[in-house]
Amino acid sequence: MPRFKPMDPAFPIQQQLGIDAQPVVLVNVFTLDPADEADFLAVWKDDAEFMKQQPGFISTQLHRALGDSPTYFNYAIWESTDAFRAAFTHPAFVAKLSAYPSSAVASPHLFQKVAVAGVCTA
Repeated sequence: MPRFKPMDPAFPIQQQLGIDAQPVVLVNVFTLDPADEADFLAVWKDDAEFMKQQPGFISTQLHRALGDSPTYFNYAIWESTDAFRAAFTHPAFVAKLSAYPSSAVASPHLFQKVAVAGVCTA
């Protein structure tokens, strides 16, 4: 099971799950021992396949850090906090967490797009 480390200790994922918002973007940074990368990728793939079947799921993407850094960055787009919360707390998903390598540290956080005039839209 991964150890959860809040991206923002003052506002962990458990608090964010209580906010109604739509759409939302999950950003999750994973760190782990290099020897555990193959196991991590297999477990993450299984989790992603489960999440793709959940109501409100839009898309996901996994990135790996350059070089020898065993750091991964995942983002997933959901229709709403409600949809993400239902998937994240689903008993079948929670049961899958025990398959992650013990070296894995996950830092999940929810975001929304921000409009910046002349640069990007929300």
